[in-house]
Amino acid sequence: MSLVRDPDKCILCRRCVSVCEKVQTVSAIAPQGRGFDTVIAPGVDMGLAGSNCVNCGQCVLVCPTGALYERDQTEEVWAALADPQKHVVVQTAPAVRVAIGEIFGMEPGSVATGQMVAAIRKLGFDKVFDTDFTADLTIMEEGSELLERVKTGGTLPLITSCSPGWVKFIEHFYPTLLPHVSTCKSPQQMFGALAKTFYAEKAGVDPADIFSVSIMPCTAKKFEAQRPEMNASGYQDVDVVLTTRELGRMFKQAGINFNELPEENYDDPLGISTGAAVIFGATGGVMEAALRTVYEIVTGNTLASVDFIDVRGMEGVKEATVKVGDLDVKVAVAHGLGNARKLLDALQAGEANYHFIEIMCCPGGCIGGGGQPIPTNYEIRQKRIDGIYTADEAMVLRKSHENPAIQQLYKEYLEKPLGHKSHELLHTKYTPRGEYNQL
Repeated sequence: MSLVRDPDKCILCRRCVSVCEKVQTVSAIAPQGRGFDTVIAPGVDMGLAGSNCVNCGQCVLVCPTGALYERDQTEEVWAALADPQKHVVVQTAPAVRVAIGEIFGMEPGSVATGQMVAAIRKLGFDKVFDTDFTADLTIMEEGSELLERVKTGGTLPLITSCSPGWVKFIEHFYPTLLPHVSTCKSPQQMFGALAKTFYAEKAGVDPADIFSVSIMPCTAKKFEAQRPEMNASGYQDVDVVLTTRELGRMFKQAGINFNELPEENYDDPLGISTGAAVIFGATGGVMEAALRTVYEIVTGNTLASVDFIDVRGMEGVKEATVKVGDLDVKVAVAHGLGNARKLLDALQAGEANYHFIEIMCCPGGCIGGGGQPIPTNYEIRQKRIDGIYTADEAMVLRKSHENPAIQQLYKEYLEKPLGHKSHELLHTKYTPRGEYNQL
């Protein structure tokens, strides 16, 4: 599991219950018992692991006493870093770079990518890579999947699959709609598969000796990494997931003066990315990144502007129609599972006439993930989103298909999007679950 409860710290304020029930519409926890015996927990003593909890961690963000927190895995990482037999690599998600600075007194939304890379390197990692690399790869695969479904009359709308909390939500509550979900793994899991195959071959390292760590804004990523199907490399693709908060604790444990560090760059080849990958961290970002690439692939024309403003912003559900060649592509974006439920109900009722839907589990997208620094409120979410778009605008390349490292990856290893090797390493399947039973 991703989350831990400490009932001794609980003051029965019910903030966690409210966010789970009213914002996320999951209702995994509720008051159990009466009087002095009251506890906040899933029903019938099943524990979070046996409940319909989607591991989003929004309860953690609102808990005033620390009675809810992520499962701490920093000791596992310290042990790997101290093991001379291990080749320890790390990937960092786009939303982490605009939030990690808050732990060290920086303004929310400050883009601290260079300092973060330098600090991680000081911890002793052998290679520091960027999840943005596989975010670009995700766009190549998912964009191709969308075009394939449109051309062949496949299941539409296609729904994004980057957010593991959202994926578990649809597995629990709307399993009949699973054919709509993209088969693409999340960028985290694509990276994990490539780290122990493509990278292992290039670096001449035995994949059994690679210890793969990911730094995520998301508590649900811990669950995702443990899913039994996430072993395309022949090993567990991602060994440990740390939240932004856990990374901050490691920096402090190591005595690193984060604010004074000179900026450093990611390592090649899995550290090269575009602005389209950075915006994965904000609601609407995956949709915008996909549209940038799909438009140019279909039309052969260069976009006059890469900014798709209609899919940006904090509105719960956003809709837009984008002209792509002869086709009017109808899209929708939702963030927060309560908003996702509205779209899914409309889809079940036959009222959702879209080609492509982006859903992010957490309000604001990944920048509002359950593993981000506390507090995380509306204003802070907006500042982090602003930081994401600032980082995008600063990039030389802003479209995923322009990433030279991705082009080289296909040329050397994967051959083409949706090819045999891509399906083997980069795509997955989903598991219908009972409403209260996690398989």
